[in-house]
Amino acid sequence: MEKELIVLTGVSGAGKSTAMKFMEDIGFYCIDNMPPELMATFVGILAKGNEYPKVAIVTDVRSNYVFQNLIESLTEIEGYGYIIRVIYLDVNDKEALKRYKLTRRKHPFADKFNGSISQAIAYEKEMLSSLRGRADHIIDTSDLDAVKLRARLTQILLGDDSDVMNIHCMSFGFKHGIPSEADFVIDVRCLPNPYWVDSLRNKTGFDKEVKDYVFSFDESTQLLNKLIDMLDFLNPLYIKEGKSQIVVAIGCTGGNHRSVAIAEALKEHFSKKWDNVSTNHRDIDRK
Repeated sequence: MEKELIVLTGVSGAGKSTAMKFMEDIGFYCIDNMPPELMATFVGILAKGNEYPKVAIVTDVRSNYVFQNLIESLTEIEGYGYIIRVIYLDVNDKEALKRYKLTRRKHPFADKFNGSISQAIAYEKEMLSSLRGRADHIIDTSDLDAVKLRARLTQILLGDDSDVMNIHCMSFGFKHGIPSEADFVIDVRCLPNPYWVDSLRNKTGFDKEVKDYVFSFDESTQLLNKLIDMLDFLNPLYIKEGKSQIVVAIGCTGGNHRSVAIAEALKEHFSKKWDNVSTNHRDIDRK
């Protein structure tokens, strides 16, 4: 597996915190505000194993003058086998000033210019100019909200949406309670129950006999197809709104037969398009 290091940097107030949260959602191990002189040592330690193939380091002028050592550190890091990409977030002066006024946060160089944010921003951009020239990707966030920034990062880091959304299909039994983490709760107790077939009672939705029984009824197939149509429609919309996880909970009476078969069928379908699809059968071992 290729090892990837993203160095996320840029102007204060350009959206690095938002970008880092998104990168955590798609599987990056993220470190914020790392001093550049420590980066090579840190990556060297990670490179000894395979536990961290995707690493993102946020670094900027909060490191003050040692920030100028960043480019030297990147050259050293290349020897550890990581593919390095620098993503630089920029913002125009007018928007940067507006964001600082709204958040009332202190600019790292405010004291240097007696509280003048405009002068602090200009000075910061001057300091960052060499790194901006080294950047592989420059994103101007002046007109981007959080959702649009995530979409732009998706294009850069993933190429498409397939690795953004995490779809989790779970089964449960209503008699054991509704799972609190569910985004959708689907009640399949309306379907014929294998429990009342003696030869199927002690089996589960994993067994072929139970699965064949459940889907031998037209209403089971129709319900599955309607669920698929709905979620196929909704998932891209959720991604546009910045959502990266959907939990679909399928419930039957005990959580052993119908709900398991439907959840596994959903997983089989979604795995053909999305990279991060999983199942959990909460009550399958309960009597």
